[in-house]
Amino acid sequence: MEQLLQQLINGLSLGSIYALIALGYTMVYGIINLINFAHGEIYMVGAYVGFALTTFLGLGFLPALISSMLICSLLGMLIEKVAYKPMRNSTRIAALITAISVSLFLQYTMMYFARPDTRTFPNIITNRKLSFLNGSIILDVKNIYIILITAVLMVALQYVVHKTKIGKAMRAVSIDKEAAELMGINVDQVISFTFAIGSALAGAAGVLVGVYYNTINPLMGATPGLKAFVAAVLGGIGIIPGAVFGGFFLGMTETMVSAYGGSVFKDAIAFAILILVLLVKPNGLLGKTTREKV
Repeated sequence: MEQLLQQLINGLSLGSIYALIALGYTMVYGIINLINFAHGEIYMVGAYVGFALTTFLGLGFLPALISSMLICSLLGMLIEKVAYKPMRNSTRIAALITAISVSLFLQYTMMYFARPDTRTFPNIITNRKLSFLNGSIILDVKNIYIILITAVLMVALQYVVHKTKIGKAMRAVSIDKEAAELMGINVDQVISFTFAIGSALAGAAGVLVGVYYNTINPLMGATPGLKAFVAAVLGGIGIIPGAVFGGFFLGMTETMVSAYGGSVFKDAIAFAILILVLLVKPNGLLGKTTREKV
């Protein structure tokens, strides 16, 4: 039982990272039906921005986190304007190829400027560990930071989406872009804002991963980005609660599989679960079946 509780805590931390990245996927898809495969690389850029701010400028954890979110949000808007906006009326395969190209561009640009070497993230959060049940359960303070910051960001996102004017515009555009435009909503502005929010969350995830695992590299965004996409599809892509649920579900599953001797197969099991879920419920666990008139 103690081991189970310990792994649940670890799974919550990993699931928080996946959930933050998956939110960017699901928000962009919900607005313009684009799978932004460059999103994992924005998460990588966030980690490097946090590394640079803490290493060279000596900033603390929270200033580095906020600065990384702001820089990544600007990067997300720039990518949308330069790469995705011209492709909005193109075929889906063209937009998908563009997203993969942007992903590779960010990877190798970072590799050129920062070198392909693995960097050690500065220890900006205390390594204190809290023990419970006579030391059978150990809770790292970093786990608490990750879980609390993820919770705060998700509550803030829900507030923006449901209680603000721009959030109402986002929901209107996701339902019917043409009708929203006819009602006076600036669709371009809404799309840019969506990319900004999703990229900021990915930047926050990058800093949290750097703090937690202490190592970063230019290719670190590929696998977590793909798994976050799996999490978004698993919960129901285009649905914010679905992305959160999928992220935590995937994080818990991976942690449990690794803990009980299947660490080599954890990635295969994650994708196998996705296939099984899509066979039973193609719209994801929290997705709703939509009907189209023909």
